[in-house]
Amino acid sequence: MNIGLRNDEVILVPYEEIWRTEFEKTREELVALTNLKSHQIEHIGSTSIEGIRAKPIIDLLVGVGDLAYLEKPFFKALMQAGFYRLRVERPDEIVCAKFMDDTFQIKTHFIHIVQYEGEKWQELLFFRNYLRANEEAKKHYEELKQSFFVTGLQGIAAYTDYKEDFVRSILARRGEES
Repeated sequence: MNIGLRNDEVILVPYEEIWRTEFEKTREELVALTNLKSHQIEHIGSTSIEGIRAKPIIDLLVGVGDLAYLEKPFFKALMQAGFYRLRVERPDEIVCAKFMDDTFQIKTHFIHIVQYEGEKWQELLFFRNYLRANEEAKKHYEELKQSFFVTGLQGIAAYTDYKEDFVRSILARRGEES
């Protein structure tokens, strides 16, 4: 399996079925090492959308009761699974990463810890589910991601910003589907 990217690297590769298998394996490991239940761990990001090109990093969404009350044993258990808390500041989210080896040069997985069934949880799952169900939106998203490489822009922050309007347009449909 060929997963992982260096810091600030952006490449897209064709969808691989092994991504789903890697997610399942990682979810089982997290359930075994933490007090998380299987339903609190979801596969998100483009690697969770069959048929779409993606950055070869497995993104997991982990829902917890309250971010403010996560304790050291929880993060120690994540470390047993190879996940380290990153110094990424995001509202209502804690980010952890798993690396290919102890040089910490290549990230292979991200965990996005949010409040279970909270707003961020709902948004991330809605976006994934919308693209899974809507072939036209999925194709448009893939084309948008590919077009990033002809802009001259570089780096993960620029890539994320480049896709932001599309992501917001999909999330705006959340109210329409209620």
